[in-house]
Amino acid sequence: MKTTIDFPDEILHRAKILAAQRKITLKELVISGLVHTLDSPPICEDTRRRERAARLVAALGKGRNTDSIGLLNRDELHDRQQLF
Repeated sequence: MKTTIDFPDEILHRAKILAAQRKITLKELVISGLVHTLDSPPICEDTRRRERAARLVAALGKGRNTDSIGLLNRDELHDRQQLF
């Protein structure tokens, strides 16, 4: 079935580059992404935030500083989320 989707220019540009790197068509890339999303179990937002925080703490723990950073508040985690 054919359909039309308007993508933001930046997203479409990145998708075309990724498709070319994988040597697949843009259509195959979009279908692959949709299948992955549809087959993945839904994750609630709280679970997603906890997983992101756990990855952040694990990544920070791999640094050279061995002192514990302690618990981070919501704003501190949000400021650091760009690392991932």
